Amino acid sequence: MSKAAIDLENLPYADGDFYGFEQLLTGKEQDRLAEIRAFLSREVRPIAVDCWNRGEFPMDLIPKLAEIDLVSPVRRQGYSNLFAGLVHAEATRADASIATFMGVHDGLFTGSIEALASQEQQDAWLPDIYSLRKIGAFGLTEPLGGSDVAGGTRTTARRDGGNWILNGAKRWIGNATFSDWVVVFARDLGDNQVKGFLVDTSLPGFKASKIENKISLRTVQNADITLENVVVPDFFKLANANSFRDTNKVLKVTRLSVAWQAVGQQLAAFDVARRYAVERMQFGRPLASFQLVQQQLVQILGNTVSSMGMMVRLAQLEDSGAAKDEQSALAKAFTTARMRESVALGRGILGGNGIVTDYEMAKIFADAEAIYSYEGTHEINTLVTGRAITGISAIV
Repeated sequence: MSKAAIDLENLPYADGDFYGFEQLLTGKEQDRLAEIRAFLSREVRPIAVDCWNRGEFPMDLIPKLAEIDLVSPVRRQGYSNLFAGLVHAEATRADASIATFMGVHDGLFTGSIEALASQEQQDAWLPDIYSLRKIGAFGLTEPLGGSDVAGGTRTTARRDGGNWILNGAKRWIGNATFSDWVVVFARDLGDNQVKGFLVDTSLPGFKASKIENKISLRTVQNADITLENVVVPDFFKLANANSFRDTNKVLKVTRLSVAWQAVGQQLAAFDVARRYAVERMQFGRPLASFQLVQQQLVQILGNTVSSMGMMVRLAQLEDSGAAKDEQSALAKAFTTARMRESVALGRGILGGNGIVTDYEMAKIFADAEAIYSYEGTHEINTLVTGRAITGISAIV
């Protein structure tokens, strides 16, 4: 088979949806997903590698994201959780960094306001949040607290008349170098409970410093945050964020979003590896004509389909209100493990070209490492699931 005989623009199963899961969407949702996919292909994927190489966020993309209107598709726009998940997978497929930006603003930040703010607070804040006129971040993890932050939040809040005084530090806070607001979780010195606050990043005592030298999600502007006697008016204390348990209302849903990211990252790996295998000539034949290469492509596809199938069912459970925390934990652990294998196989198919970002796969491979770790490590999510099936906690 000659290279000229290969139709690279019309490869079979172009959407990677081998089992037709998208057909479970309504017609309206399918049309909307196609619109978003076209937008991502046109506006995001072409700039993704350059932004990643430079470690800079494309600020001029934000008005375009606002125009396509991606924020809060379930609560505000009435779409299904399956639709929302597939959109997040498609965003990740185009670029994991931009998907993470949206995941932070829409899932963690907006989700916190929707779940934990009073109606009066929501009415005051959400219009600007939905329209991306205000960009948000989510401050939970700390320099000395990751998986154990539930019982070890060191950032403190002290009531002072009609205000709260915040002191402490947060780490790995996406979007925080340019966000307008950050939801900060701090331990109330009065009752030792973790509470949530909407913090204006222009307040005196608030500082965000970009974390440099990352090898993953380089476009995402993660920051170290310090809070030194930051004065937050009482109205900006989230009315329904009064214990760490309340944060689980947000994290349960965003853990699903990260599992959908793992699906999207595998779709990206499949796209790049399959196209390269069909196009690249070795020994006078396309790489795809060799049996082991086909086996590797099928393994990537199988991992992707199994991950997607799990997420489709979990989205259905979420729509019916029956999804459980341990099911989200298993999904995050399982899909990210499959993702790690898939991107490694994809990188291998590209050989030496798989370690340079020119061919996209190196970026896909590196970005998977962050997805594997955030929103609960593989180990912690495994133990959450293990506790659910044995009734015995092995976390500590």
